[in-house]
Amino acid sequence: MLGHRSSVIVGRDDELHTLQEALTAARGGRGGAVFIIGESGIGKSRLAAAAADLGFAADMRLLRGRGSAIGPMVPYRSLTEALLSLLRAGDPVDVAALGPYRPVLARLIPDWGEVAGGGQGGANDGGSLVILAEAVLRLTALAGQGRGCLMTLDDMQDADAETLAVVEYMIDNMDRQPVLLVGMIRDEPCPALEMAHSAAQRGAGVVIDLGRLNRDDLRRMAGSCLGTQPREVPEPAADLLWAGSAGNPFLVKEMLTGMIDSRLLVHEHGGRWRVTEQLRTNLPTTFVRGVARRVDMLGPQARQVLSVAAVLGRRFPLAVVQAASGLEYSDLLSHMHGDLMAQLVTPDDQTPDWYCFQHSLIVDALLTLVTPADRAGIAQQVADAVEAVYPGLPGEWCQVSASLRLDAGYPTVAGRLFAEAGRRALAHGAAHSAVTLLDKAWDLLVHDVPARADALEARLYALAEAGLVDRALAAVTMLDEVGARLDRRRRAQLHARLAWVANLAGRTADGLSQVEAARVLLGPDAAAEDIAPLDVVAAHLELDVPGRGQLRKAEAMARRAATVAEQVPLPIVACQAWQLLGALTRSRDPDEATACLERSRAIAVEYSLPIWEIHALVRLGLDDALREGTVDRLEQARQQATNIGAVTARYQSEVNIGLQLILRGDFGAAETLIDQVLADTTRLKLLETTQHMLVLRAVLNGHRGRRREMEQAVTELRGWSGDQAQYVPRVHGLGRAFCALIEEDRDAAATELAVTLSAEETSPTTFHLAGQYGLNLLLRTLAGDMDWATYESVTSAPAARLRWDRQFAQFARAVLAGRDGKTAEATEAVTEALRLGSPYELGRHLGLRLVGEAALADGWGEPVEWLRTAEEYFHNAGFQAVAGACRALLRRTGNRVAQRRTGIESVPPPLRSAGVTVREYEVLRLLAERLGNREIADRLHLSLRTVEKHVSSLIFKTGMPNRIALSKFASSSGGQLN
Repeated sequence: MLGHRSSVIVGRDDELHTLQEALTAARGGRGGAVFIIGESGIGKSRLAAAAADLGFAADMRLLRGRGSAIGPMVPYRSLTEALLSLLRAGDPVDVAALGPYRPVLARLIPDWGEVAGGGQGGANDGGSLVILAEAVLRLTALAGQGRGCLMTLDDMQDADAETLAVVEYMIDNMDRQPVLLVGMIRDEPCPALEMAHSAAQRGAGVVIDLGRLNRDDLRRMAGSCLGTQPREVPEPAADLLWAGSAGNPFLVKEMLTGMIDSRLLVHEHGGRWRVTEQLRTNLPTTFVRGVARRVDMLGPQARQVLSVAAVLGRRFPLAVVQAASGLEYSDLLSHMHGDLMAQLVTPDDQTPDWYCFQHSLIVDALLTLVTPADRAGIAQQVADAVEAVYPGLPGEWCQVSASLRLDAGYPTVAGRLFAEAGRRALAHGAAHSAVTLLDKAWDLLVHDVPARADALEARLYALAEAGLVDRALAAVTMLDEVGARLDRRRRAQLHARLAWVANLAGRTADGLSQVEAARVLLGPDAAAEDIAPLDVVAAHLELDVPGRGQLRKAEAMARRAATVAEQVPLPIVACQAWQLLGALTRSRDPDEATACLERSRAIAVEYSLPIWEIHALVRLGLDDALREGTVDRLEQARQQATNIGAVTARYQSEVNIGLQLILRGDFGAAETLIDQVLADTTRLKLLETTQHMLVLRAVLNGHRGRRREMEQAVTELRGWSGDQAQYVPRVHGLGRAFCALIEEDRDAAATELAVTLSAEETSPTTFHLAGQYGLNLLLRTLAGDMDWATYESVTSAPAARLRWDRQFAQFARAVLAGRDGKTAEATEAVTEALRLGSPYELGRHLGLRLVGEAALADGWGEPVEWLRTAEEYFHNAGFQAVAGACRALLRRTGNRVAQRRTGIESVPPPLRSAGVTVREYEVLRLLAERLGNREIADRLHLSLRTVEKHVSSLIFKTGMPNRIALSKFASSSGGQLN
């Protein structure tokens, strides 16, 4: 008998070098993925084990998982096993550093908390496969900090769709992580193989195709196994091994074992090996006969144990084998540890009281030794044992039992079990696996129509959760096959669910079509509790329908849904409705909006709906920020979202926090937050949050006076399908208008606000800082296009109560009062504007600059003090156009203005070395915009003669022949002038 295995990896030097380089790169923070592909027995696991040995020697953290080895694919099986192996290693990781992503991992490691749930309407962060993938990526990166992390996933051809989706996300985002993923895939058509080759094609991974050994390497391996030199392997034996194994390492070892056991190859006293008779080969028959020979040498009970185990799969628990065989536990252990049995099976190295076959080829060989009739009987016997050992069929055992019942010849029973497994997978967030399982159930339950109807219902929900919108909408036609078994109410509920799916996918027309189908099914006399869920989804869909009346229509439906949902009760529907009402009523009555949001939060607390409580907190926090400029509740919402793993809710709170940071003038903090969130949301493909953050980036750059960067952000927003009407108020009214004011282009600012207000008139949105009640009011007043009656009409509207707008409204009041000679009232209004604007540096100082000019012209207030304050701020902030305007106005009063010499660092070095001054550089930048001398003089508040002198100086210093050439030079310099 072959007494040992080869400790040498033969013929894999190049592959080992590739793995060594990948491990070194991962330890240095340049992670990646390596996929080892080959047929069964080719040595994939052996090569991965060598990689693990190298990683262990380098003190890397090691994680190992395997695809499902018993029954069908089990959602997240290999990932769960890999992460649990990290926890069992006794080398703790500070999982608190994962923040909101730790609770997300509860889907894989239940001890880490509960996953936040929220039901329909897109409020369930815990169900997001992308967010789960990000959580796994962050955990592995955390595990690899300072030392590197190696994750090996075996038998990926058996992995479920969810695991493969997580792996694909990881390999696309591991290039800057200290993580190496090594996956082993059998060389047969499967999704895992497609994923590996796709990753290699786009440069996200490396594929190692393991070929068979050549004759020289085969002799080396045989010599190592036999404990002799390669040249000492008898030529007839080497010929047989080559002919029979074709260079497959596992078959080489198995054939050697068979040859020694049958004494065709004997070890003589002199240490040499000798062939005793003529050898023949016929594989796979030779291998099967070798396994059969060993099985024949076992007793009847041991043979029964092997048959039961083979029907279960490559890995199996002793408890099930004992129940199916009827053996005493001690007798079973005695068989398992026998010498002959040990050649075929071995204890599982990760799960106590589980065993596994030495190789999957052994399982295949054993099953060929069992007749179909006997196999069906064993499958039924094992299925009964599984149900006895695991009452209720928890976890993967439901699928295992389904497959066993199908093998035993009971398709209807199997179909019911596959349906139950599908429903469980869906509840666990494994929507793609649920679709696969429910597809099987649908096919098997032909003779059980009620169960088939239930399976179809679950399948539609699974398709919706998986984002397979087209398949979900098309599957509605299958309702006709089981329509008689599904009452109208249940069918209407399915249509309502599909309407939510269409809404989240941005397919408004499809969503409204589903709502209408549900209403038709329910009929004119439908119960209010059945209509409420339809009303709330229809209200959300109506928001995206162009037109002036859609907000009123949406509000009516949401109000009706909220009333009914509280009476029934339908707590999730109530939360959805009240939160939508909070957004819809703010423009009319902020107090009512707050009351709606508080009601939503109270319902969420009463019915233990944490994700809905957080969404209410986010909206209440926004309410506080808009009305009083405080962010305490937004911070509270962010922290609670972090605590329960509600990642998207956290990002929503950060969108609102980011806006407040911009309005407060804390541009550095805003930029950091926007960059951090965008790095995550673009990777996670969170469309809506990414759009909101790109809008904030445009607004931020607008408030910084960085027009080029602002327009770049707008262009990027369009690339994320973000040119919808809902973003016009923010881009034009809060971004471009303020950028124009910083550039001292008041006409352009007025134009941008006109675009905003026109868009709001055509298609109203729920955005409330468009300028109608604030900045536009002030600019119209300064332009003489405002009287007291119009002013009072605008400012008396409930929507005019937002603090950001109120500061500009008070500045406008000051201008009107000052123009009418009401000096005390005007000064008091400025004081109130400064109080309201205390959180908002940019807005407050822009107001002072604009009102200071009006006060100078009309002779009231303290314009010199206001302009000096504004000039100091804008100069220090680097807004030279506004600072220059303030200085020009101060000079007009006869007041001495200190010359500002700072800012030379903004001049590009080549121009600075040519002697170009800060002011000349400002003129050159405006020349790049193709402005004439008069326009430049107006923009910089200089005399025409001064601009002409600066242009002449620039022509001389740059060596240009004339003004036309200088303008071309300025334009061609592009970004160097910005």
